[in-house]
Parts: sequence; structure tokens; C-alpha cells
Amino acid sequence: MEPNNSLNRRTFVAGVAAATTVSVTPAFALSGGQAELLVSSAVNDINKIIASGKSQSAMLRDFDRVFGRYADVNIIALTTLGAARRSASKAEIRAYTAAFRGYFTRKYGRRFNEFVGGEIAVKGSRKSKSNIEVLSTAKLRGRSPFNVNWLVSDRSGSPKIFNIIIEGVNTLTSERAEIGAMLDRRGGSVAQLTADLKKAG
Repeated sequence: MEPNNSLNRRTFVAGVAAATTVSVTPAFALSGGQAELLVSSAVNDINKIIASGKSQSAMLRDFDRVFGRYADVNIIALTTLGAARRSASKAEIRAYTAAFRGYFTRKYGRRFNEFVGGEIAVKGSRKSKSNIEVLSTAKLRGRSPFNVNWLVSDRSGSPKIFNIIIEGVNTLTSERAEIGAMLDRRGGSVAQLTADLKKAG
């Protein structure tokens, strides 16, 4: 278990966009400006949710829409599943992807109220292999600013966030490890993992 401050920082930013490590096809048409606009829009939408004063269930519904709009959900889900995706059927993959999306939404969305007043400022972008890395600084009340870097690709046909690095740490590498541990405890059963993810988070 991570220390609370570290977990809170990562939870806040992970709630803004999903992240993962995966090889992607070249994003020749994607510009730094497009990537920066995507990240800025995602951050703005999340800030609106946080400040909305809505009930938790309404906020979770809003966050789910933001997750689907800005993140490459399929790539994220497949990467967190790891090697097990190779032996899973197409139906199992579809079910797992839907369950993971709900799990991710609940897990991170419930933390929003703790971060009212938080701010992420986009500082620029740079090429990162075949993708664009957007640089930003996050400020949470009562804490020192810290760096957040977002990796954006247009593999899915439009710019999407597929990875996020917070203070040098890949946020969903930890998520992949957690999902992997959950899968191991279920004897490698993707179907059982999917069923349990529907109730987790």
C-alpha cells in the first residue's frame, strides 16, 4: 500500500484520465497542439465535475462519460489484463473491458470530493517516440506542485490519452499489477475476474 499522500496524488490525476503502458502505431498526423488541447479539455471537464456539487452517483456517471471520451478504454483494459488477453475469447475481452471501465470509474471517481480546488496546468508538449507527451504541473491544496506527463496517441482514429506518468511513476503500471494479482487469486479465470470487477472499486 502506498503512503496516503502519494496515493492521493495519483488517484486525483488518474481520475482525470486513464493510463497504461503499451506499444502503439505511429501517430503521424497528431500534433503537439492537438494533444495539449485533449489533455486541457479532459482536465477542464473533470474540474467541472468536481465543482458541480452533484451527488456521488451523478458524478460517477459524468466521470464515466469523460473516461470514455478522452481515454483509449480498449487499450487500457487490454494492457491491465496483461498476458491473459492472449488466451481470452473475444466475448471475454468485451465483458472484461466493460467491467474494467466500471471498476475504474468507481475506484477513482469516488475520490473527487477530496480534491475540490485542485488544479492541473498544461505547460507544453514534446514528441515521445511515435506519440506526443503533454507536460503539466498539478497543484493540490496543501501540497507542493508536482509534474504530470500524459502520453497521447491517435491509434484509435482520434487523439486519446493512453498513458500518464506522475512524478516519474506510471500510474496504471500499479493498476496492471493489481489486476494481475486479482487474476492470479482467481486461478487465471478472466470470467471470474470480470464478475468480481463488476462489484469492485
